[in-house]
Amino acid sequence: MKNDIINRTDIIFLVDTFYKNVALNQTIGPIFTEVAKIDWAHHLPKMYDFWESILFGKATYKGNPMLVHFALNDKTSLQTAEFETWKTIFFNNVDDLFEGENADMIKQKAQSIADLMHFKINSPQPKIKIV
Repeated sequence: MKNDIINRTDIIFLVDTFYKNVALNQTIGPIFTEVAKIDWAHHLPKMYDFWESILFGKATYKGNPMLVHFALNDKTSLQTAEFETWKTIFFNNVDDLFEGENADMIKQKAQSIADLMHFKINSPQPKIKIV
């Protein structure tokens, strides 16, 4: 039987495993490694803080993920395929490593965040008429 996600150590294990799989993925790996040129030593601690804040309500994350992803979308188009791939890898990693209420909750939060981000990045922007 798998354990639930109960603390930061579990978040670190999940995030490290997830991003190892992301880097290997043919669809989204190049976005991280070639386009964004992620410095993993800098990025991973931010993601630990992000998910700890999201799941446990701790105010450890400081940042604006939407702005980061808008800027990334300017470099390479982030469409449905990329978001679906991200979610599939995330959900599979959670399911492979954990089970329980928090494991279910982090998948629900990831779904909501990814779907909202996809919507905001890809929805048509209203044209502003200057009079």
